[in-house]
Amino acid sequence: MRGACAIRRMWDAAMACLRAMTVPTPDPAARAAELRALLQHHAHRYYVLDAPEIPDAEYDRLFQELQAIEAAHPALLTADSPTQRVIGQVLPGLEPVRHTVPMLSIRTETDTTAAGALAFDARVRRELELGEADPPVAYSAELKFDGLAINLRYEEGVLVQAATRGDGETGEDVTHNIRTIGQIPLRLLGEAPPLIEIRGEVYMRRDDFERLNERQREKGGKTFINPRNTAAGAVRQLDSRALADKKLSFFAYGLGDAQGWQRPATHGATLDAIAAFGLPVDAERAVVLGAPGLVAFHERIAARRDALPFDIDGVVYKVDSIALQKRLGFVSREPRWAVAHKYPAQEQVTLLRGIDVQVGRTGKLTPVAKLEPVFVGGTTVSNATLHNLFELRRKGVRVGDRVIVRRAGDVIPEVVGRLPGDRPAYVPNFRMPRACPVCGSRVVREKGGIDHRCSGGLFCPAQRKQALLHFAQRRAMDIEGLGDKLVDQLVEGGLIRTLPELYKLGVAKLAALDRMADKSAANLVAALESSKQTTLARFLYALGIRQVGEATAKDLAKHFGALDRIMDASVEQLLEVNDVGPVVAQSIRTFFEQPHNREVVEQLRAAGVHWDEHAGAAADTSPRPLAGKTLVLTGTLPTLSRDAAKELIEAAGGKVAGSVSKKTHYVVAGEEAGSKLDKARELGVPVLDEAGLRSLLA
Repeated sequence: MRGACAIRRMWDAAMACLRAMTVPTPDPAARAAELRALLQHHAHRYYVLDAPEIPDAEYDRLFQELQAIEAAHPALLTADSPTQRVIGQVLPGLEPVRHTVPMLSIRTETDTTAAGALAFDARVRRELELGEADPPVAYSAELKFDGLAINLRYEEGVLVQAATRGDGETGEDVTHNIRTIGQIPLRLLGEAPPLIEIRGEVYMRRDDFERLNERQREKGGKTFINPRNTAAGAVRQLDSRALADKKLSFFAYGLGDAQGWQRPATHGATLDAIAAFGLPVDAERAVVLGAPGLVAFHERIAARRDALPFDIDGVVYKVDSIALQKRLGFVSREPRWAVAHKYPAQEQVTLLRGIDVQVGRTGKLTPVAKLEPVFVGGTTVSNATLHNLFELRRKGVRVGDRVIVRRAGDVIPEVVGRLPGDRPAYVPNFRMPRACPVCGSRVVREKGGIDHRCSGGLFCPAQRKQALLHFAQRRAMDIEGLGDKLVDQLVEGGLIRTLPELYKLGVAKLAALDRMADKSAANLVAALESSKQTTLARFLYALGIRQVGEATAKDLAKHFGALDRIMDASVEQLLEVNDVGPVVAQSIRTFFEQPHNREVVEQLRAAGVHWDEHAGAAADTSPRPLAGKTLVLTGTLPTLSRDAAKELIEAAGGKVAGSVSKKTHYVVAGEEAGSKLDKARELGVPVLDEAGLRSLLA
């Protein structure tokens, strides 16, 4: 009854919204202006302040309403409308743009020690004719972003042009691409001057860059060398559709031309004013006094460099007073009042001595470059990842090549390419081994996949920790108390070499480990004993067979009813199981073809692990109202945890998927539902709350 009432309330609310949306707007021009202001406000909160006030779905609703008004009344379309952030414009070529105020470069201080800051302060004081008794100079200290310099021209507050630096005098018009960057406002906030040019850097965050390359690897496409080149290349594309999968960001750091506006007296105050116009300005900036302040800033940012979400190659010091900047002037077209103080480079060239293969915790084989040691990104690097065989081949890297190594932030060092030129001698292409270099098991690659993997699973020492943790987790054997730190001690201390040895652990051995009291040891031994009574589905899942998740393990248990039948099943027989395709079937077959995997299974049974072989099959007689239905869970439900909801759905014959598609029958949404809810609405998939789910189950 409560569920029916909740659904009725949702229906009434939806109809009220629909009625409200269908009421004709008495003044389309006023409503369009109101929507533009609302959308600009919420975009600023989302992209610049990272503090959204409304859900994405509500923003989309406002956006679609504005689109509808502009479609019905084309005369109301304005250049600063949020609907003009379009991807899809194609230009025949980039037009040259003459900068009203030249975009000059600044001098670079390559001494990465404190001496670089001391030298700059000494030059400034000398040019200003300051003596030792005179007060310290105030400097604006900022980060030196590793991206592409851009000039944004606003007239009457509206973005009318965006241009690259070019040669400083003439750049290229890239307005069509800059409009797609959400952090750059199409209209300035507040009282904007008749004309103002904002200068800054378009860049790509490290996490966005890594996600882009991971997507490229998954589909076997070209990977990108570094965030800077990727951002610069994207901005200069003729077709703005090239930016669809490249998320770019922006920071403002200065001014170009400005008319009808009283500039603040200091550079720091100028940046504050730019931020008030609605443009993002980096929060790491500071106004510091004298050489000690510069040194402290340089050291503070150096310590934080790896933790920053984007690449920097140094910091920038600028005399804060605009009046003093004018007194100092320029030399050779470089300002005397500014300098870039570099950090160690994040890319270097070195010799590739050899290629080894590393086996990861999940069995993935990764080719690793053995390098002539090189100092890059603040540390000496002698090993770097080559990711996988296909990427290695695309880069054309071979032993003996001079290669480019990149290390940025906490990202694992990687080889991003080779220097062109003749090789010293013929070197054959690298080949992945056919047997695991750690355990000797067969190396396999799934059809259509790019990764090579060891099939040793339970047996392979490289996968031992991961196998133990997976085996012990709550949804598998549910061994309470067996966590990461304890597994590390058990494996590194040589107490556990195979899964069955878990069941030989006694209280005395466990109590001797770090942070393990007698009571904790006794509790773990009791948990191990309790875990011996399980189900066939849980045991199958606990084995960690690649591609076999909880749902597939349950389907296998129900279909075959006995472990031996699964172990001996052919690929054709496995394909008869619900939702088991060729890749999954081959993965199961490969796992049980390995003699050592079968031996581990037999040792676990000998250790006392058992279950009712036919318990799964008996479950098929229960009511299954969701048989054949696929559901997706998103957000937080009022009373059901994600696991509890999943168990109820699967018990009713349904399947829980991780993403929304046209094959999804229902999306169950709770509080703080994210992109899955948006996708459901886009595809027209029915959306339920918890009460609606319970009604289905009933």
